[in-house]
Amino acid sequence: MLFGQDRNQLRKVYFQSWDKFKKKQPMEPMESLIAGLISKHPEYHDFFNKIEQNQDRDFTPEMGQTNPFLHLGMHIAIHEQISTQRPPEISTLYQSLCQKKGDAHEAEHLIMECLGEMLWQAQSNNQQPNETTYLECIRKLL
Repeated sequence: MLFGQDRNQLRKVYFQSWDKFKKKQPMEPMESLIAGLISKHPEYHDFFNKIEQNQDRDFTPEMGQTNPFLHLGMHIAIHEQISTQRPPEISTLYQSLCQKKGDAHEAEHLIMECLGEMLWQAQSNNQQPNETTYLECIRKLL
């Protein structure tokens, strides 16, 4: 449902998930995850309430705005990593960081910084992401 190459279709899932959440309609597990993440980001509520204005919107570094699809996608990636134990130890580090911070959402945002750095390094060096460096970054947060 979510993992395709069509940007518009992918974005539509986000908008539909938020709409279903607000209408208290039944959702698929991924829709529930997306809607739950949007609900934790009130700064995105208005954005996801306006599909016509925002479906095709671009976000460039020069604009100085966070791309909500990228931000929420990184949350989803972290949830997937934890549920699949890939990379190994991610779940343990996540739980430890949650305990330290007392807030799972804050812990995810901290992990997200490490994830973003790992992905940027991999892309910059035209290499596979380095899980060891990623986990070391998270360990430094503890």
